[in-house]
Amino acid sequence: MSEISKAIEKRDNGPAAVVEKYRESLALVMPSHLQQRVGAWIRNTQGLLRRDPKLMEAAQNDVGQFIAVLMDAGRLGLEPGTEQYYLVPRWSKKKRCTEVTGVRGYQGEIELMYRAGAVSSVIVEVVYSNDQFQFRPGRDERPIHDIDWDAEDRGQLRLAYAYAVMKDGATSKVVVLNKGHIAKARAKSDSADKDWSPWNTDEEAMWLKTAAHRLAKWVPTSAEYMREQIRAQAVVDSEQRPEPLPVTIPAPAAGTVDDDYDDSPIDAEFVDD
Repeated sequence: MSEISKAIEKRDNGPAAVVEKYRESLALVMPSHLQQRVGAWIRNTQGLLRRDPKLMEAAQNDVGQFIAVLMDAGRLGLEPGTEQYYLVPRWSKKKRCTEVTGVRGYQGEIELMYRAGAVSSVIVEVVYSNDQFQFRPGRDERPIHDIDWDAEDRGQLRLAYAYAVMKDGATSKVVVLNKGHIAKARAKSDSADKDWSPWNTDEEAMWLKTAAHRLAKWVPTSAEYMREQIRAQAVVDSEQRPEPLPVTIPAPAAGTVDDDYDDSPIDAEFVDD
């Protein structure tokens, strides 16, 4: 096989081409808000591969794993290669090569909370050592966080916190994480010591993601929540609907109907046209 033929075969069977081949499958798992722009979603993913040689190499090493990661991002309705959903080349000890893994980012966590329809706003922030921060559980409804925006240096990362304001105005549980909490979360990542890991390329974003992920335990993050709310409301409405009123139709004058006329009461339900 000539070099040109090999290049054509590699192009036609490479990760970018395989993504296009899975267009229909990806569209099937995507939420409705993405199904109208699945073409742009795929082109953006292909662009990521062209711009990042390490990502392309990892995708080529295991195309099936790469497609599985994209299916996960599509199912969640998140944009791969963004702070919603990172695409990370990760070393696989078993395969002895890099492969693509998906890491949900803090913006992805927040997006899922909004999409569930239960919250009106989500606040996720980091606190630096030169900031002023106060939160007393049981006494403060929400944290008080003062920042000197004129300061050239806010210091070192100190805390991360997250909470949501529900649509009825109530405040969700407030999650506050210190360096110890973040260190434990980082230790669970088997790629945290790699230079390409988000823990090293965008540390603040990973602090935010960790706080948002903890908040997700206390806030609905699935469209199933909204469907359940609609179903429950339908049940309540049906239980509150008035019972049909019995209607008695008086017997007509003698001689106007057959002798089989039944003058017993019947149940009728009034229906508006």
